[in-house]
Amino acid sequence: MPHLRSRIDRGVIVTALVTSLAVGLGGCGSDDTESTSATVDGKGTVVVGALSNGAAQETELTVPEVAAIRAELPKDIADKGELVIGLGLLPTGSAPLGYVGSDQKTLTGSEPDLGRLVASVLGLKPVMANTTWENMFVGIDSGRNDVGFANITVTEQRKEKYDFACYRKDDVSFEVPEDSTWNFDGTHRSLAGRTVAVSAGTNQEKMLLRWQSQLKAEGGAPLTVKYFQDINSTYLALSSGKIDAYFGPNPSVVYHTVRTAKTRAATRNAGKVSGAGTTLQGLICATTKKDNGLAKPLADAINHLISTGQYGKWLKAWHLEGESVPVSRVNPPGLPRSNS
Repeated sequence: MPHLRSRIDRGVIVTALVTSLAVGLGGCGSDDTESTSATVDGKGTVVVGALSNGAAQETELTVPEVAAIRAELPKDIADKGELVIGLGLLPTGSAPLGYVGSDQKTLTGSEPDLGRLVASVLGLKPVMANTTWENMFVGIDSGRNDVGFANITVTEQRKEKYDFACYRKDDVSFEVPEDSTWNFDGTHRSLAGRTVAVSAGTNQEKMLLRWQSQLKAEGGAPLTVKYFQDINSTYLALSSGKIDAYFGPNPSVVYHTVRTAKTRAATRNAGKVSGAGTTLQGLICATTKKDNGLAKPLADAINHLISTGQYGKWLKAWHLEGESVPVSRVNPPGLPRSNS
């Protein structure tokens, strides 16, 4: 592993930051439904980044109903007047995607915020149905949830059961201490001789192990892959110089760099890549039951937000501008079965 100067003093700061994050994510002990109106003043006002505990720039957006897009809704949903949004955040949440806000009760995050914006375009009241990841899909299957906004990647396997309206790139990133000079150049060769932490059972683990095998086959300096029990331990290892980088979901890396900025534990993003690999851009999508007629109005609502600029302001509020897409597509190519 390349020499990294000792950063043990950073460990105390990292521990404090992760502890405060855990408190912010608490309060989600069981399945929960939060009925939240998208309109604050009757004109479609949505405050994105509210109660985010410093993770976002609170931004007020005015998003009135668009009658032409509402007219596309399936009759049962239009008559119900609500959009039940599955979040899949239990038990702990996942900042900045979705978690319990600083008031210890309101669901905040980039995903519920976009759900509220889309519901406002459709003239529907957003109802946040917060369950476990597995139960969110059960809710979609049963019709209890109309749509999932939960950082769901479109895959070819999932397209057999679900329809998708996509709204963000699915990227994964390398996080390093702010003073590190290393950057990922998009190829496995830039990882030669490095020690990188990753969470077991994740898509990014599969990518990292594949690159490790490629380096071994080429006879180059090895890539060492490390695993830790939790993210707290991972960041302690990063701050103390035991690892060179952490490889994780881009939104999580962005969130942590914002939270640690201007501290001795400051980190930075050292490069990102599509979660689908180098040949396909992975996409995060609103997810509905297949053939229920909701995917197109969802995509049209997202495209309306893109064309009016609210989409860009939503991303900017959560520091996720780098994951923007030019257009929302219905059922685009998804991760192949070999990578699902």
